[in-house]
Amino acid sequence: MLNANTYVTSQKGIGGTIRNQYEDFYVEEIPEIIPEGEGPNVYVWIEKLGRTTLDVVLDIARDLHVSRKRMGFAGMKDKKAITRQWICIANMDSEEQLRQVENLDIYKTDFLKIVRGRKKLRMGQLKGNKFKILIKDLDDIEESADIANEVLAQLETTGVPNYFGWQRFGKPRTITHLVGKALVENDLEKAVNTYIGNPQDDESEDNQKARQAYDDGNLEESLELMSKGMRYEKMMIKELIRDSKKGELTDKSYMNALHALPKPLQRMFVHAYQSYLFNEAVSNRVAMGIDKYVEGDIVIDPEENIVWDKTPEEYQELIENFEANPTCPLFGTKVPFAGGEVGEMEKGILKKYGITKEDFEVPKMPRLGSHGLRRQMRFKVWDCSATPTDEGVLCEFSIDKGSYATAVLREVMKKDII
Repeated sequence: MLNANTYVTSQKGIGGTIRNQYEDFYVEEIPEIIPEGEGPNVYVWIEKLGRTTLDVVLDIARDLHVSRKRMGFAGMKDKKAITRQWICIANMDSEEQLRQVENLDIYKTDFLKIVRGRKKLRMGQLKGNKFKILIKDLDDIEESADIANEVLAQLETTGVPNYFGWQRFGKPRTITHLVGKALVENDLEKAVNTYIGNPQDDESEDNQKARQAYDDGNLEESLELMSKGMRYEKMMIKELIRDSKKGELTDKSYMNALHALPKPLQRMFVHAYQSYLFNEAVSNRVAMGIDKYVEGDIVIDPEENIVWDKTPEEYQELIENFEANPTCPLFGTKVPFAGGEVGEMEKGILKKYGITKEDFEVPKMPRLGSHGLRRQMRFKVWDCSATPTDEGVLCEFSIDKGSYATAVLREVMKKDII
């Protein structure tokens, strides 16, 4: 996991591979809201294979001829997996509308339950996710299962480092956080150049040629060389070509290129850089003791409220019982530093990268700036087991929402995984 440097378990890794096929990775939402069986909204418990949540939602909206805004879900689930979750369609009062839902046939998606509910389903309304993940290509499956069970048992006691996974940064082309870094440094030209140019060895030769043409200043040639998969780069370079015909490219030109992107993608850049720095802070803080209170820690409860005015002994008890967690910063203009050695560590990260909290204002594009926040530096894992099978070790566990299963597998496998 990018910029994650610390393990909390000492056992040797079992190695192996995951996601050899989509069926090897199963995710099931642990819902916060259970539909009551009556109400104006229709809930569908779906199972999808090899599709994003948004793809399925858009297909349902299209086939029902309803607005995407009437569709709700609690969280995005992996594409490269079998996943189960609730989808909610708002304001489907009549029996005829219910039958329309029952008659839908959505690509690679099964409707396992269809139930009416009173409340609409909104993003974040889930407790966590349950995983069943098959680890293959192991030297000794029985021994690997024993090691995995030891690691999982320890993680149930200590918690898991709350690292952001590769999904946050992009793979194979891991540049999202670098674009964010350029924005935080207030260098719009560098941000755009990093996204469009900057060819890398792990992408196709055609894409590398397109990016190299851009770096060489040949914008029209670069656009012609771009593949279908470079849709966002095309959006940006068309803006630059348009502006270049008026004269030299300026900061406004690069701003226009960034504004050509969908807003969620624009916001992702600085968020990814914050996540990159957060992973480093977690690495450093975990080394001080993942389940230990350190003087100066800013501690939050499961509802993300700061826990004030406790003695060190009281903080320690809350942490041991998972009733509270120490935090690390997603750096931003208003995020507070911890006290003591924890705070000095956090300030040291900004100093290392030559930035300040104020830089996250992104003055040239303030809508992309961030105030920052404190995020728990570990998460709870429960219902853990590792079972030997003919093909490998089946790891099962449940984790808090917003956390990454790959952070658990990283401790088990002791290798870089996606």
